[in-house]
Amino acid sequence: MYRSNFYESTCLRCDQIVYQVDRVGPLKDFTFFHSGCFKCSVCGTKLTLKTYYNNQHRQEDKEVYCSSHVPKIGPGHLDGSSVGIRSALNVPKSTIFVNEQIRGYGKGTFDAEALNIKSHLNGHHHNQQSPTRQSQSPQSFNHQDNGGYHYGRFDATALHIAHALRATQLQKSYNQNTREKPIQCYLDKDEQTRLEMKHRREEDDLYRKFAKQREEQDKRIKEEIRDEWEKELERLTIRFEKELQIKRKRPEEQKVLTLRLQQEREDLEKNMTLRRDKKKESITKKLLEHERAATAALVEKQSSEMLELINEKRSEYMKAESLYLEDEDCNERISEYPSQAPLPTPPDIYKFQLYNDPIEFAHVDQIAISVAQEDQKTFTDLVRQLVGKCESDIEKARTIFRWITVKNLNTMTFDENTRGDTPMGLLRGIKHGTESYHVLFRRLCSYAGLHCVVIKGYSKSAGYQPGVKFEDNRFRNSWNAVYVAGAWRFVQCNWGARHLVNAKEVPKAGNKGKSDSLRYEYDDHYFLTDPREFIYEFFPLQPEWQLLKNSITLQDFEELPFVRSLFFRYGLYFPDPNTKAVMRTDSTGAATVRIAMPSTLQSSLIFHYNLKCYENDGDTFDGVSLKRFVMQSVIGNVVSFRVHAPSSGAFLLDIFANSVTPKEYLTGEPMKFKSVCKFKISCEELQTVMVPLPDCASGEWGPTKATRLFGLIPITHQDALIFTGRELEIQFRMSKPLTDFMATLHKNGMEEKRLSKFVSHTIIDDDVVSFLISFPEEGQYGLDIYTRELDINSTENNEKHLLTHCCKYLINSSKRN
Repeated sequence: MYRSNFYESTCLRCDQIVYQVDRVGPLKDFTFFHSGCFKCSVCGTKLTLKTYYNNQHRQEDKEVYCSSHVPKIGPGHLDGSSVGIRSALNVPKSTIFVNEQIRGYGKGTFDAEALNIKSHLNGHHHNQQSPTRQSQSPQSFNHQDNGGYHYGRFDATALHIAHALRATQLQKSYNQNTREKPIQCYLDKDEQTRLEMKHRREEDDLYRKFAKQREEQDKRIKEEIRDEWEKELERLTIRFEKELQIKRKRPEEQKVLTLRLQQEREDLEKNMTLRRDKKKESITKKLLEHERAATAALVEKQSSEMLELINEKRSEYMKAESLYLEDEDCNERISEYPSQAPLPTPPDIYKFQLYNDPIEFAHVDQIAISVAQEDQKTFTDLVRQLVGKCESDIEKARTIFRWITVKNLNTMTFDENTRGDTPMGLLRGIKHGTESYHVLFRRLCSYAGLHCVVIKGYSKSAGYQPGVKFEDNRFRNSWNAVYVAGAWRFVQCNWGARHLVNAKEVPKAGNKGKSDSLRYEYDDHYFLTDPREFIYEFFPLQPEWQLLKNSITLQDFEELPFVRSLFFRYGLYFPDPNTKAVMRTDSTGAATVRIAMPSTLQSSLIFHYNLKCYENDGDTFDGVSLKRFVMQSVIGNVVSFRVHAPSSGAFLLDIFANSVTPKEYLTGEPMKFKSVCKFKISCEELQTVMVPLPDCASGEWGPTKATRLFGLIPITHQDALIFTGRELEIQFRMSKPLTDFMATLHKNGMEEKRLSKFVSHTIIDDDVVSFLISFPEEGQYGLDIYTRELDINSTENNEKHLLTHCCKYLINSSKRN
């Protein structure tokens, strides 16, 4: 889904930030407008997606016009800017070979045939391409309901928006309409293996050099410690002899002195052993860093050599086949993958335009899982098994990514004699910290003919908390960018490889029967991640590898909210531009965090939170849970967390989410929530004494939950906060059968039993439930409402489901109201 970003989505007209709820676009060259700014640039007429036009004759003109003022060129007229296409118009038409990539970037005028919509103009709607990829949800572009509009299908009235689809068409032509020939078509396996064996010999030399350096360092440390030991022992002996001469005539003292010497010698030996181990650990750490750097440099050189070989053979093959190959059913061409690695630039299209769901890769994922059940001796064998049936560069990168994420290092066992330069040897090295996922991914990509780089920088990884400064090497990290689908795209195999589900044993080589007992869980977010999402967690040392149109500073990165992959998986975003990692409270100790969700998940997404002390993880204040100082509420598609700090200081707000159906929620089974974002709540001073909220059930306040999960529609009170006098009536309309309502009243300092007689409920006309509350005294109250669905089957079986929490209100009772 398309999501907003603070640094890139700005209105072309007013140059201010555009948010999803008020956005029109993407339009020409991925430009955006506020709905209020979406007017004709000449006359100011309000435009819609059906009535706006762009200048088709000047590519650099991104403005929008009404039909009366859109720049036009007379029929049949060719001006200076279009002279370049005169010869192209005179060339005889060819229906055999079409260079989709050149056409995607072409400028000047175009006709229906050039847009591949001739059949639609003629009223023929047979579409050979599956519309699945192009039928995005409305949230892909904005949050408005587009009715029956189908993305990717347009008629003559929509010719003026063709440019908005150019980038997507370019990608589709690159990824779908062309097939990349398997590597075995143009590169002999033996030739690739020979180069791999040459690389192995180089690695063997490097590893022997490493072993020699370690041996020399170990020998040097032993000699230094031995010399130090001898000097210390000599000093100890001389001192003992001097003391012994003084006390020669006292045998008892001599005995004590001898025992003391023996103890001091043992202590010295222990101390020297500790110093030796510490020194060895320090030297080993430095050597390991040096070895990693040397290994990475060698892999870079070897990857370049492997890519050169593949590109050379592919180029020869393409020339021999005249670039274009005719298939039995259709005309195809070899994908024009660049022979040299392009410079880092932002991708033109988003990940959701490449694929909507990982299920689209089911066939290549299965190849990766199958290959992972066997052990390969060479990278050539491994990669050819992985990419042999891949038809695009994306599929190649995908199978390599999935092979790495399928290999569960937590449960794998390795033969210690395994060569370090084999696939298994590298995996063993990763497990023991001598290798890394990004080096492995880089190497495998080169064997598949893909450009891949290793990027170094900072990450908000394990141990990081919002507000932490990146001042040292604690959070240094590395990841990959791979060139696929005509752009550099991020891959983070280490974060994508998460094995949390039934991964107790790994199938042995040749034993495919055990594969059914395994269910691999991985994080698809870290495959081809969009730069605007990746920047929330990863900051490269080289600004150009942010792949953003406008790069940000390290301070900007520190201030970005601390979000996790689930945040983007649910399509969440921050509607407030001032949302930062550290939220500062006002003088009353209040700060609000607001999160917006796509309308498609409003009925199923449930949020939760936790509040702790920032420094010590304490979760209480004066014996009261800190959760009672947060008010969670939902209005429309925005969930708000209003924190009232009970004291000055810093607090950690952790926000969780889970997508469940009402049926799953109503079972009463415990739900598992996963963190989506964290914030540091900083309260520098507090001028008002805050009291905790009434001790109600956890979760959101207000009637939204009742409507979403129980079909209870509030008649009288739509807000979470109610101001009333000494009596109150709250009514709901039941859209489905519910039974056994119960309401409980809560007030700080008062027992729940005492308050039970002040609340009751009645059913009116079978579909309205009314809650009547009288308040024994003024103050703040919390009202919990419980119910359950009327299940005929369970009634017949004499079963009774437990009541489930429905919603809660915060009520301020006063005579003034």
